[in-house]
Amino acid sequence: MSAIRRASLALVLALLLGGCMSDNGVNDALPRMSREKAEAWARHWAESMARTTTSEIVPDSAKANFSHCTGKNGETADDGRFTLMFNARATLPRARYVEAVRALKGELEARGFEIVGYQEGPGQERGAYGVQARHPKDRQYVSAGDVAEDQWSLSVDTPCLLPPDAEQQRF
Repeated sequence: MSAIRRASLALVLALLLGGCMSDNGVNDALPRMSREKAEAWARHWAESMARTTTSEIVPDSAKANFSHCTGKNGETADDGRFTLMFNARATLPRARYVEAVRALKGELEARGFEIVGYQEGPGQERGAYGVQARHPKDRQYVSAGDVAEDQWSLSVDTPCLLPPDAEQQRF
């Protein structure tokens, strides 16, 4: 093989391989889940956080907000992908706030979450107690914190999800 042909082949391979590596994960397969399953999954997480903190979810306080998701580089798609922000309120006596936030932090760490925010007072002002965590593999985000006298907000945010029957759009 001539030197020019080898150099041309090397250039073509470099361009092809470089192109495959340059999308920075933008076309990685998204987790698949229906909106119904995503909401049930998020509700389960909120209920689990309530059990861990020994709090009681306030009836009819749960809200599921679905939205379109935007990719890592600002891409938007027409393939049905979505994110879910789920929130519920739970009652918890202020005297148990420190115990509750410590228990939740410990449970989240045991389940492989990275704690990205933590506060356990001191103080009686709203917002003095809470924990925020992100799962490095599954990419969900959960948080809990005091929002009113004797009341917590329990939140679960999903990563970008693709409906089970959708064909993932590529960028």
